[in-house]
Amino acid sequence: MIEPEILMLAYRSGIFPMADSREDPEVFWIEPRMRAILPLEGLHVSHSLARTLKRGRFEVTCNAAFSQVMDACAAPRAVRPSELEEDGDETGESWISHRIQRSYEMLHTLGLAHSVECWQRDAQTGERVLVGGLYGVGFDRVFCGESMFSRTRDSSKVALCWLVAALRRGGAQLLDCQFITSHLASLGAVEIPQARYLTLLNDAQDEPETPDQSAALSLPDAFAALLDDAGEAEPSSSPRKFIAQFLTQTS
Repeated sequence: MIEPEILMLAYRSGIFPMADSREDPEVFWIEPRMRAILPLEGLHVSHSLARTLKRGRFEVTCNAAFSQVMDACAAPRAVRPSELEEDGDETGESWISHRIQRSYEMLHTLGLAHSVECWQRDAQTGERVLVGGLYGVGFDRVFCGESMFSRTRDSSKVALCWLVAALRRGGAQLLDCQFITSHLASLGAVEIPQARYLTLLNDAQDEPETPDQSAALSLPDAFAALLDDAGEAEPSSSPRKFIAQFLTQTS
């Protein structure tokens, strides 16, 4: 396992680990020359995705199944999950080794790594089934998205929408996506030089400039606050319409 102190120092310095395969005991540290970020006010929510959000096809939770999300993200596929890509076939090796997974599970225990999950009910049994989600590392006003997966159309996109809404509600400034893909670009991600990323990263770790500026909420607390806001705005309905409206006001 990578020691939590070392792992967090790497993230605070703009570096992250990867492995060559699921069984690889070694890790190597990545500092990309170009970095993908998703501006929190720049999420592109298409009309079809907005409809999906409003219809509530998925039940969305935070930190309800962190290890299950990591297991799903580590399943073999052609596209590296570090790219926060949505789909992929099961032909490629995962960069999420068992050692890396244990390391992030420890961060989760320490309140520094979080997941967002999308669920659907099985038509036959009525049981709740995990169909999509994402996980990443959160600190100060930064969230570093590590991987996402989708077993049902739009499930990872919905998880990302809820993530962005919660980060905005919690006062975050930076959503790191590591590597750009066409999928991420379609959702509003942009690619910037690593030097620019480090400036944004350092700014998002600075203390608030004035005493009346409160610290950012952790993702679970921001997620809960978002649900509270939705309940106050629409006490007789589910929060899905509130989330869709919240995101499309500036998207």
